[in-house]
Amino acid sequence: MKRYLFLIAATPVDWTSFTPEQQAEFMTQHAQFENHLTTHGRLVSTAPLAGAEAATTIRHRDDQLVVSDGPFAETAEVISGYYDAELPDLDSAIAAAALLPHGYAVEIRPAIPTPTPDDQVPEDQAQA
Repeated sequence: MKRYLFLIAATPVDWTSFTPEQQAEFMTQHAQFENHLTTHGRLVSTAPLAGAEAATTIRHRDDQLVVSDGPFAETAEVISGYYDAELPDLDSAIAAAALLPHGYAVEIRPAIPTPTPDDQVPEDQAQA
């Protein structure tokens, strides 16, 4: 299995502007996507994100930490949530992303495996 991060980008909208039917369809599409992930792989984590107005961006300039309110860039779409999942391959990830609401732009990125402390074997326990 490979690990993929699905970055959900959308134009900010007021949830209450949707009809109950539209809200139900939205939730159904997310449920279908999550079901696909758990059927074909493993859903590691997911979360909606606060709006871009709640973002804090940090940069280093001339060895100084610069902290600013707001997102890194002014764009019409913002990252509104993510899914972290393990799936067999990119084709499975694309098939899953196609189930999400069609108003989204979904960026799929493979995660680069990195060793964790649990992966490290002390030299005195390593087999020759």
